[in-house]
Amino acid sequence: MKPTLLTLALILTLASCVLAQNPNGFPVQRTVTGGMIEGDYDNKTGIQTFFGIPYAQPPVGELRWQAPQPVKPWDGVKQTKTFGPRAIQKFMWPDMVFRSAGLSEDCLYLNVWTPAKQKQTGLPVLVYIHGGGDVAGGGSEYRYDGESMAREGIVVVTLNYRLNLFGYLAHPELSAEAPYKASGNYGALDQSAGIQWVKDNIAAFGGDPNKITIAGESAGSMAVSLHMASPLSRANIAGAIGESGALINPTGTPVSLQEAEQIGEAFVAKTGYSFAELRQLSTAELFELFLEHQPDFPNVIDGYLIPKPLPEIFEAGEQAQVPLLLGWNSAELPAAFFLRPPFTRAGFEEMVKERMPKHAPEALKLYAGASGTELEQTISDFGADNWIVFSTWKWFDLHRKHSSQPVYRYLYSKLRPANDKGERPAAIGAPHACEIEYAMGNLHLVPGWQWTEDDHKVSATMKGYFANFIKTGNPNGEDLPNWPKVAAKTDAPTVMNIDVESKTMKAKNDARYRFLNQIYHNKK
Repeated sequence: MKPTLLTLALILTLASCVLAQNPNGFPVQRTVTGGMIEGDYDNKTGIQTFFGIPYAQPPVGELRWQAPQPVKPWDGVKQTKTFGPRAIQKFMWPDMVFRSAGLSEDCLYLNVWTPAKQKQTGLPVLVYIHGGGDVAGGGSEYRYDGESMAREGIVVVTLNYRLNLFGYLAHPELSAEAPYKASGNYGALDQSAGIQWVKDNIAAFGGDPNKITIAGESAGSMAVSLHMASPLSRANIAGAIGESGALINPTGTPVSLQEAEQIGEAFVAKTGYSFAELRQLSTAELFELFLEHQPDFPNVIDGYLIPKPLPEIFEAGEQAQVPLLLGWNSAELPAAFFLRPPFTRAGFEEMVKERMPKHAPEALKLYAGASGTELEQTISDFGADNWIVFSTWKWFDLHRKHSSQPVYRYLYSKLRPANDKGERPAAIGAPHACEIEYAMGNLHLVPGWQWTEDDHKVSATMKGYFANFIKTGNPNGEDLPNWPKVAAKTDAPTVMNIDVESKTMKAKNDARYRFLNQIYHNKK
């Protein structure tokens, strides 16, 4: 099989990243928790970069399946010019292209891009949490690169956190050992520790520790909703951005500690090892067991990081009282993901009746497409709503009703351009995760697509909104279409439709979400 142009481009890009030093860089040093670090000052861009900064001790040996521990001081100057290893994970999605130094359980590293000049302080800060379903991803991915946003006067941080078996296993023996008497959530605890590290250290990079906005997409967005609610994180943030996802039923719903421990015990039993034996296995042996059994370890209501379900926290007004910008994409997943083509209305109705037999008549009135593209969009909407869109809407609805802070909602609608072969994807809307490189201003770093003037226009708009929000808590700015905040009490909220011609419009589909709210939260 001959390699494709995309494959060759990725190989060359990765090879150049691994082998080449920054030709425009000279050393620059900062003092952080643990000691002195040395990064690069790029004399071409003016951006200083520090990659692979340890924000916690390596979670290995006795620290495997333990909450992250503060870094230990080091002697001399630690070189932070290359990305640290990403978390152990299966290769999942081809759009995840990394620059990290391989994979390791020793993965708790973060990266900083700063535009700060000599003695400059008080810059706004963005902490971006990568997506990947808590099973894949890393802070070194090209689409999360912080240089473009740093050029807007923002200090940008990305971080790694533990994933899958290594990041979310709960077990009674682990709970008994922990000072907070719970287990699981290690990956989310890593994120919280990373946010705390930023709070404690970002002033060294010119950032304002009181102007930290956290953002993320998919699992990263779910993490943002978690940290808005968590008593460990919520005091450390000044703003939040969520792209498609929240840890609210039915998406990634946190379970009780007892249930999580039972899931962990069942997994251990399947492996044939005792728990004591399992703890002594090598990384490779554990990884193979994870691949063999494919366990799904949920987030846990542990009474520590997550004290109770997120809706209860928001309804009590206990979440971070900060501005929130969030939204989702117009076709998060294709209709074929939920129903095999050729699509028929009869086939869709059968699926709905199977999924929600008691509520099918009302559902079918709301999801009404009969044929052709309308039916395809209806199937996509139904599947996406019940997967990730409704939970994001619920987060939006909770915060606008239980906070005095502004809430801004978007719908991302820009279709993909042609790929590097000149083929245009057959899509009815914008798919899941496609907006990341637009929002972060990184189209030029993501190969495989024939980016057009329209794509760069949309990227400039979305990045502009995000940058303004990070700086001021308000996305509006010069040369951008006006984006009003959403009123707390309205059944027809405004939404910014981000496309080639971005504009504010009345939300069209909130009746669907109010209907799903009755099912998932028993609230009229």
